[in-house]
Amino acid sequence: MPASAFGDLPLYLWLSPAFPVGAFAYSHGLEWAVEAGDLTGAASVEAWLADLIAAGGPRNDAILFAQAFRAVEACDWPRLAAANSLALALCPSLERRLETISQGDAFVAAASQAWACQPLERLKGEPSVAYPVAVAAACAGHALALDAGLRAFALSLVANLVSASVRLSVIGQSEGQRILAALAWEILALAAFAATSSLDDLGGAALRSDIAAMKHETQYSRLFRS
Repeated sequence: MPASAFGDLPLYLWLSPAFPVGAFAYSHGLEWAVEAGDLTGAASVEAWLADLIAAGGPRNDAILFAQAFRAVEACDWPRLAAANSLALALCPSLERRLETISQGDAFVAAASQAWACQPLERLKGEPSVAYPVAVAAACAGHALALDAGLRAFALSLVANLVSASVRLSVIGQSEGQRILAALAWEILALAAFAATSSLDDLGGAALRSDIAAMKHETQYSRLFRS
């Protein structure tokens, strides 16, 4: 039975903290930003995440998600492979590459067991799979809607970074929920933008976040893998 028979329920499963991709192990450089004093409380965390949504990794991931989704819809497997290669090439640091590959490969392995589809089988032939490409392939492979997939995917990325901020003790759980509520419109706007985007829209300007990811590679004491 296709996942689309269950409405959006598969998205909630695939993008929940319980799905075994290990998202909890990655902070996207936030851990170094906390140590450097860039993040000191709720206001700075909210501003940092808003910048990521507007001009950082989550924005490009959403665009690449849409590209991979359209490739699957067209049964254009070379285009899907090209989207994956581009997603890996655009990683600005070693740890960002580790972040997307570890989660992408884990997603393909786990989803293939319970939600098998041809696009996931195709991705098994790739040496490494970027996380947004893996999730997009499953969504399109099961005839889920692009806009719904993008909304759920973008929210999961931001929610994971809020969770990392809580575990780094820079904000509390209630503050984390307020930040997610405050960023809800930005998340919806990113999903709507990405749904009609093209590869020409790729790019970013969240340079401090990229530097944080690079600096984290040599951070002495750390909880996260990125």
